Amino acid sequence: MKDTAIYGVSSIVGRFLNWCLVPLYTMTFAAAEYGVVTYVYSIVAIVLLILIYGLETTFFRFANHERWKNPLEVYSTCLVSLATTSTLFLVLVALFLNPITEAMQCAGHQSYVIIMAVCMAFDAFLSVPFCYLRYKKRPYRFATLRLVNIGINIGLNLFFLLLCPWLMKVAPGTVSWFYRPDFGIGYIFLSNMIASVVNFFMMIPELRGFPYVFNQRLWRQIMSYSLPILVLGLAGLMNQTIDKILYPSLAPDPAEAMHDLGIYGACYKIAVVMLMFIQAFRFAYEPFIFAQNKEGGAGKSRAYSDAMKYFVIFCLLIFMGVMFYLDIIKYFISPRYFAGLKVVPVVMIAEMFFGIFFNLSLWYKLTDKTIWGVWFSLLGLAITIGLNAVLVPRMGYMGCAWASFTSYGSMMVASYLVGKYKHPIGYEIGRMLSYVAIAAVLYLAGMYLLTPWAIVNYIVRFFILSGFALIVFKREALPLPRKFRKS
Repeated sequence: MKDTAIYGVSSIVGRFLNWCLVPLYTMTFAAAEYGVVTYVYSIVAIVLLILIYGLETTFFRFANHERWKNPLEVYSTCLVSLATTSTLFLVLVALFLNPITEAMQCAGHQSYVIIMAVCMAFDAFLSVPFCYLRYKKRPYRFATLRLVNIGINIGLNLFFLLLCPWLMKVAPGTVSWFYRPDFGIGYIFLSNMIASVVNFFMMIPELRGFPYVFNQRLWRQIMSYSLPILVLGLAGLMNQTIDKILYPSLAPDPAEAMHDLGIYGACYKIAVVMLMFIQAFRFAYEPFIFAQNKEGGAGKSRAYSDAMKYFVIFCLLIFMGVMFYLDIIKYFISPRYFAGLKVVPVVMIAEMFFGIFFNLSLWYKLTDKTIWGVWFSLLGLAITIGLNAVLVPRMGYMGCAWASFTSYGSMMVASYLVGKYKHPIGYEIGRMLSYVAIAAVLYLAGMYLLTPWAIVNYIVRFFILSGFALIVFKREALPLPRKFRKS
C-alpha cells in the first residue's frame, strides 16, 4: 500500500506541476500559438500510446506468469521490441517530414516535429523500464526519476520563456549565441525533449547488467495479449483528445481555428481540477476493489456502493467550489483567454461522468469481462466524433464541450444499465441523486443570489459549501471534526 501511494502521489504531483505551466504559456503566447501546442500534444498523446502498444500492462502480466520463469527475458524482449519500433518511427518521421509537418499544423517549423518525434521515441522506450522499477518494488527511484523529469521540463520552460527574453533585453550577449526569440512555442517542445533524454541517461542502470535476448515465441504471445489493451486504451484516449484534433477541420471559421482551439485548450485546463481528483481516486480505488473482491464477504458490495457515493459527493463539492470562485481561479490563465470560460462547467460535469463511469467499470474488471470496456469506449468515441461533426460547425468549441458531456454521460449510463444485470451492486442511486439535487439548488443560490459586493458573495458561497458538507455529515452520520463538536 505504501508503494502504491508513492507511485500515485508522484504521478499526481507531476500532473499538477505540469498543469502549473499553463499560466506561463497563456501569458507568453497568443491564443493561436497555444492552439498549436494544444493540437500537437493531443496528437502526441495518441501516437505515444500507439508506440507503447500496451506493453506496460503486458510486462506485468508476463513477468509474473508461471510459464516464463525468467522475468529478465520478458523485460529484454519488451525492450528490444520497443527499441525497434521507436527507431522505425523516427525513420518514418524523417522520410515523411514535410507532410507530417503540414498535418501537425506546424508549417514552416519542421524542427517542432523532429523534436517531438525524438521525445516520443524516448518516452515510449522508457515506459517498460519504469514498469520494471515497479516490478522490482523500487518506488523511490521511480518517483525520483519522474519528478526529476518534470523538474527539468519546468526549469527549462522558465529558462527559455522567462529568463532568456529578459537577458536578451539587459545582456543580449549572454544568450544570443543560442537563443532565438522567433522559435516561440518550439521551446516548450524542446524543454520536453531534453527532459526525456536526461531521463534516458538516468535510467541506464536499469538498461544494463543482463543479456539482451529476443524470444520470438514470447514476443508473439506478448503481442497477442497487448494489442487488445492498445485498442481499449486508444478508444478511451481518443474520447479525451479527438475533439481537439478534429477542431481545425470542423471550426466554423477556419482562419480562427487555432485561436479558438487555444482558448478552448486553456479553459479546459481549469476543469482539469476535477480530472486530477479522479486520477488520485483511481490510484487508491483499483487496489481497494481488488482487495475487497479477494477478501469476499457480504460487506464488499456495501464498500463499493459507499465508495461511489462519496466519490459523487466530492465531485459535487469540487464543481461548486471551482464555479463559486471562478472569478478568482480564472486568473490562472491570461485574460486574453477568458472568452472560453463558459466551457468550464460543461467540461467539469463531463469529467464527473467519466469518473462515475470509471467507478462503474469495476463490474467488468472483477468478472474478467473487459471486452465491455472496449464496447463502452467505442460507443463514447462514436458519439464524440458524431457530435463534434454536427455541433462544432454551429457552436465552435462549445460543441466540443457538449460532445464530451454527452459521450461520457452515455458511457456512464450504458455501463450502469449493463452492469445492473451482469454484476449487480446495490448503489444508492436515490441518495446520490438527492445530493445532486441539493447541490444544484445550492449552486443556483450561490451563482444567482448575488450582492453588489464580491467579497460578500465569496463569503456567502463559503457558507453554502460548508452547509453542503454539513448536510452530508448529518445524513451519513459521519463524526464531525473535533473543533466543530459541541463541548
